[in-house]
Amino acid sequence: MSEPTFPPLFAGEELTGRGDPFERAKAQAIAGCDPGTIIYNLSNEALRAAIVFGPEVPLEDAMAMLPACGVGFQNALGSLAPPEVAVHLEWDGNIRVNGARCGYLKAGASTQESGTEPDWLLIGLHLDLLPAGDSPGDNPDRTALYEEGCADVEAQALLEAWVRHTLYWINRWSDEGPRPLHAAWRELAHDLGEPVGFCGVAGTFVGVDEQFGALLRDGEKTHLVHLSQLLEK
Repeated sequence: MSEPTFPPLFAGEELTGRGDPFERAKAQAIAGCDPGTIIYNLSNEALRAAIVFGPEVPLEDAMAMLPACGVGFQNALGSLAPPEVAVHLEWDGNIRVNGARCGYLKAGASTQESGTEPDWLLIGLHLDLLPAGDSPGDNPDRTALYEEGCADVEAQALLEAWVRHTLYWINRWSDEGPRPLHAAWRELAHDLGEPVGFCGVAGTFVGVDEQFGALLRDGEKTHLVHLSQLLEK
């Protein structure tokens, strides 16, 4: 198989075996790699990848990369999978395919300070292609992509499409502000209007603010959970 093809200014590095793209990307970012570096590991069981970003805005604004990567993933899979396959996004990064969790996105950054411009920010993607156990029906809330009518979706093609569609949303966010991304994400959001718990805060999930922080209503109070609270420590 040929190497994946990415848009200009993106460069890929393949990991094999049990190598963790997120940890490799973190090490590369700390060492000063170029933004647009993509570390990926494609196996029969899972698609794992991480993208290094070099945001030039404060951390809380830069966290928009997480929903951008989520919407980008939905668009990518939508371009390759049968039309009946549904993708929804949980605020904390979990990805649902046809209602069940199939993978997740996670984020890391050079700083945890909301008002500080990070030197780098990472978004990692993990997508289960095949079920981990022999009895996938034992956990109805978990699934794998190839169990959901997507056996013809090649991992490499999905990785390439994810990067392309994510770049489209990042460019829109950069050029037009958060409103278009906000609208696209909201259409895919899971658990809106439902009781949830994020980062130790519980309440009814009523939406997100301009920086995609979760708004949880508890009685007469509305709590804000910043997206940066999801950063890997």
